[in-house]
Amino acid sequence: MTQVNVLQAKNGLSALLGLLESGKEQGIIIARRGKPVAKLVPYKPEVASRIGAATEALVCEDWDMNEGDAEVASLFGVE
Repeated sequence: MTQVNVLQAKNGLSALLGLLESGKEQGIIIARRGKPVAKLVPYKPEVASRIGAATEALVCEDWDMNEGDAEVASLFGVE
C-alpha cells in the first residue's frame, strides 16, 4: 500500500485515482508529516440482495382457487 503526504495527494489526485481504478493499488494512505491520517480505497457499490425474492417470473394459472379455504378456516376455528 502506497503512502503519500497531503501535498502529493492534492497535486496528484487524478494519478492516485488511476492507480486505484486500474487495480495496481488496493489502497493509498494519506499522511500528514509522516503520520497516516486517511486511507483512499476503491469504491465498491453495494449490491442490494433480497432474501427469498424470486429470480424468475412465477406464473400460476389457478392462484385464486378456493379449494383450501374450508381447511384453512377450520384450522382457525371458523366454520
